[in-house]
Order: sequence, then structure tokens, then C-alpha cells
Amino acid sequence: MKKLVVLTGAGMSAESGIRTFRDSNGLWEEYDVMEVASIEGWHKNPELMLRFYNERRKQMFSCQPNKGHLLLAALEKEFEVCIITQNIDNLHEQAGSTKVVHLHGELSKARSSADPTLIYAIGNRDILMGEKCAKGSQLRPFIVWFGEEVPAMAEAVPLVESADILCIIGTSLNVYPAAGLLHYAPNGCPVFLIDPNPPKDLPRRIQVIAKGAGEGVEELANKLIILI
Repeated sequence: MKKLVVLTGAGMSAESGIRTFRDSNGLWEEYDVMEVASIEGWHKNPELMLRFYNERRKQMFSCQPNKGHLLLAALEKEFEVCIITQNIDNLHEQAGSTKVVHLHGELSKARSSADPTLIYAIGNRDILMGEKCAKGSQLRPFIVWFGEEVPAMAEAVPLVESADILCIIGTSLNVYPAAGLLHYAPNGCPVFLIDPNPPKDLPRRIQVIAKGAGEGVEELANKLIILI
């Protein structure tokens, strides 16, 4: 069974109603990125950070997986599918995908602000100011912010290195270190990009499917039939 590695970004979840950060009417138009998505912002105003991610969590639990999520899960019948996502929602898991690596964390979890190994499943409830971990430090969202390392890259890189097929969905390829994963794809590995507005000056090895996530994954599935 061939290994299909899929890197997903904000465009993957946009069709489910999850608000993106960078697009028109995105969250960055309402919030300063450094106030709500950086470790400096956490130290400066943890109450604002908790409120911001509590709102994101509520929104996530009001959304459903879209056609693209469901089709990726269905592809597990024909491929070993490994999803590496920059998204902090759980829509891939809701759709039935069984191997998902979250580069930037997960909204449905909290972690200790002092010990990153202390992680708690919280579902859809809020994280409260004054709520502490087992070691006595404030709980914070289990999110990788600007200014922090991305530990899951250690798991993501070997997955891409072992890919038979790589597909990138709904990401600008401008956010590092995630964008650098493309360079780990083996020589000869087919690379597909699904995005209605693909970046310019892409490497020639990338085959573009200029559609949204749902229609794009459907077209991808049809193309992959000949690669099985």
C-alpha cells in the first residue's frame, strides 16, 4: 500500500466555516497577531489569550468536517494516509482520519504553562484563569505560538521523507517551518497542490489542482487511481 502524506493548512478547514487568519475578513483584521499568537502575548496578557482560544474552541465544536476531510479519510481504504496539519481544529479526526500529526497544537487540549509535557484533554470547555496543572502552573492552550519551537516537526519530517505521494492542501507555503517540509519529499515523489489561488513561481514538480478542498480532493482521488 502506497504512503500518501497530506499537508493541510487553513484552506482545508475554511469550507467547514473555520475562520482563517490571513484571508480577507480573517482574524488578523480583528487582532494583533503578537497579542494572541505569540509567547510574548501570553506573558503580557494571558486573560486575552485564554478568551481568544476559548472562542476558537467554541467555533470549532460548532463546525463539521467538509467533503475534503471525509474524502481524505476514505482514501485510507486504498493508501496509507498520514496527515500533517497546521490546523488546530479536530476536523480530520472527526472525519475518521486515523493518523494525524498536529504541527501547531490542538484546541481540544490544554497544557501546563511551565511543563510542556503535561497535556490534558479538555473537550469543548473553556480554560479558566487560575486553573492550574498538577504542578501548580497556569493551564494554557495546547498551541504552538510564534516564538516557540515546533516539536511535532520531528515526527513530520520522517513521514514526508518516506512518502510515495505528497499532497498539500490549502496552505500558502509561506509559513515556516511547515513550508520547508516540501523539501523533504523524495526525488520522483509526485507532489500535488490543492488550492483555488495557488502561489506563483511554484517548483515545476508540483502538480496544481486549482480548486477548493472538497472538489480538489475529489479530483486528487481520481488522479491517484492510476498510481495505485
